[in-house]
Amino acid sequence: MFDNIPSTSVSDALEGKNHMSYEIKPLSDYHLSGPAFTVQIEAGENISVLEAMYKANPGDVLVIDGKGWTENAVAGDFILGLGKTLGLAGIVIDGVIRDIKGSIALDFPVFCKGTTTCASKKNTKGVINSPIVCGGVEVNPGDYIIGDVDGVVVVPQADADDVRVKTLEKLEKDEKRENSVGQDPAAARKYIEDFLSKVKSTISN
Repeated sequence: MFDNIPSTSVSDALEGKNHMSYEIKPLSDYHLSGPAFTVQIEAGENISVLEAMYKANPGDVLVIDGKGWTENAVAGDFILGLGKTLGLAGIVIDGVIRDIKGSIALDFPVFCKGTTTCASKKNTKGVINSPIVCGGVEVNPGDYIIGDVDGVVVVPQADADDVRVKTLEKLEKDEKRENSVGQDPAAARKYIEDFLSKVKSTISN
């Protein structure tokens, strides 16, 4: 539903809500969109990451509540490669990965807090496909995840149609504004004058 739609436009349609922490960024210039398949793990563990990959559908985005842990990698290039092979749309991790060069070479959308040298632990199972919090945002299975170089936003499944309409309307409005101002200094000044005039009554000196 949100293929090739900027995360910033979706955020505008959501009135600035449901954006994950700025710390969760893509490894490269990816655009990610798809329904969430959620995973909640204990810090540094990744048994249930593999279980979730096995049970998720092609096109799903694996969203992992890794508790923000940065000492152990949730995955390396091999596990991330399994996700790509199984047809996932991408992975969002509130945590870190390792094998950064190999992971980037996969050309597979991965969003995380960074990298570490230390491997994951495999002692405790987590919970899959249940409500989680990732990057400070509640994520339910089936919610839509949209990510790009600006960050990651979450669209509740029940609101997806309405948000998509509002997003497309915002994109059209922004395009018209850009075309009307363009590279014309006079038009740019006129736009700023009109804007300031509209908000003047609400600005305190």
